[in-house]
Amino acid sequence: MFNINYFKADSSTFVIKSVNGKVVKQGKGISFLYNAATTSIAALPLNALEAPFIFNLQTADFQSLRIQGQITFQIKNPEKTADVLNYNLTQDGKSYASEDPLKLSDRVVRSAQTLIQAKIQTTSMREALLMSQLLVIHLSNQLNTQSALETLGIDIIDVSIAAITPSPETLKALEAEARESILKEADNAIYARRKFSVEQERMIKEAELETDLSVQNKQQEIEEARLENERTLLRERAEIEQEKLIAEVNAEAKRNELVALRVENQRTQSDADAYAIEAKMKAYRELPVENLKAMALAKMNPEQLVAMAFESLAQNAGKIGELNISPDLFGQMMKKGTRA
Repeated sequence: MFNINYFKADSSTFVIKSVNGKVVKQGKGISFLYNAATTSIAALPLNALEAPFIFNLQTADFQSLRIQGQITFQIKNPEKTADVLNYNLTQDGKSYASEDPLKLSDRVVRSAQTLIQAKIQTTSMREALLMSQLLVIHLSNQLNTQSALETLGIDIIDVSIAAITPSPETLKALEAEARESILKEADNAIYARRKFSVEQERMIKEAELETDLSVQNKQQEIEEARLENERTLLRERAEIEQEKLIAEVNAEAKRNELVALRVENQRTQSDADAYAIEAKMKAYRELPVENLKAMALAKMNPEQLVAMAFESLAQNAGKIGELNISPDLFGQMMKKGTRA
């Protein structure tokens, strides 16, 4: 009847109550009675707001890109925001009187678009496809310094880039190129694997050949050592044989010298014996026969003397008239002969 209403805001809404254009009350979550005819109420949300975006931009090499992401922001200075945008409610206090609250997100998105476009236009498509993290850092640093956003009294909380995609035709070309690159890498991997296998086989064969060569060298060294040992043994045996021959030759030479010396000694002895015999014979020739007989008889035994006596008797038997020999003489001679 009197056009008096009651308004109650939640804790995340900043309310500015103005009467006849003059602010009389403001704050979060306040409640009050008001006259709808003279009172205007501005309600600004203080919770985090999200502004998704999709930009179709062109790169430095004239390729189309679609960039999709989201910006999270919050109204930090509601008085500034209320001065720039109309957040007044209708008389019943249930809805906004204008569309300005919806334009806040658009203004944030346009600021982000300006920054992203300036970055993408100076970047090639291949680089732009890989710069999502760089764009996030770039937007986070630049949006908070934008004068337009400062005038609106908002603060950027978070920036995210969900996707950066080229046009379908370009995407197919890139996929084909990437596919060819992957196939090439696969071929290179197969080739590298085969090459590595061949290299390993070559190394194994070289190792086997080196092992065989080492074994052959060792066998050759062993054979050469054996031959050298045999040669040394043969040389030593030859030297021993040579020494034996030399010793035998020396022995034979010594033996020849000994034989010659012995022969010479025997010849000398024979000459001496012959000279002695000749001297004796000469002496005997010069001695009378009676003396020689006397000398011979002096050295004879009695038996020999008896025998020579009988011989002399036999030789002079014609001159002897009669000879008497007693049996005792023969008996003595027989006894001595038996003893002998």
